[in-house]
Amino acid sequence: AVVSTQSTGEMITKHCGITYSGMGPDFRILVRKARKIAQQYYLQYDEEIPVSQLVQRIAYVMQEYTHSGGVRPFGVSLLVAGFDDEVPYLVQCDPSGAYFAWKATAMGKNHINGKTFLEKRYNADLELEDAVHTAILTLKEGFEGQMTEDNIEIGISTTAGFRKLTRSEIKDYLAALN
Repeated sequence: AVVSTQSTGEMITKHCGITYSGMGPDFRILVRKARKIAQQYYLQYDEEIPVSQLVQRIAYVMQEYTHSGGVRPFGVSLLVAGFDDEVPYLVQCDPSGAYFAWKATAMGKNHINGKTFLEKRYNADLELEDAVHTAILTLKEGFEGQMTEDNIEIGISTTAGFRKLTRSEIKDYLAALN
């Protein structure tokens, strides 16, 4: 038997990850383009691309598709998380190519309630554990059905790099909230 799971979050570089809301196939194309941009930068400068430059270049690609003939714009909003020299980044990139930096944000189907929830709960002094709990509680605000380790993904970006939590780690976080 072959088991296939479609991931909604992907690593682009060691210190940068990306997720989306919208059309999955468009996301996969942009992930490939982002990885190629990052690799070209690495080959030229022998260092990882800064998150801000990566976002700017992805946004440029997305913006190009809004006014090019014969192609349609990408039907996806991106959320890019990363670290550069001890500086955290969380940037949302819209289909138009516009991008915005955030301290915390939500996107997707129930993003308005998620943002309202984050405005009440977020503060700059959150420890990593508390930030993950806040993120899960924000997801629960608009989640339909039972939230389990099988139907959510959590990515963490720290100075050590970007990584996705394992299913068992997610299960532990969910158990701690109940």
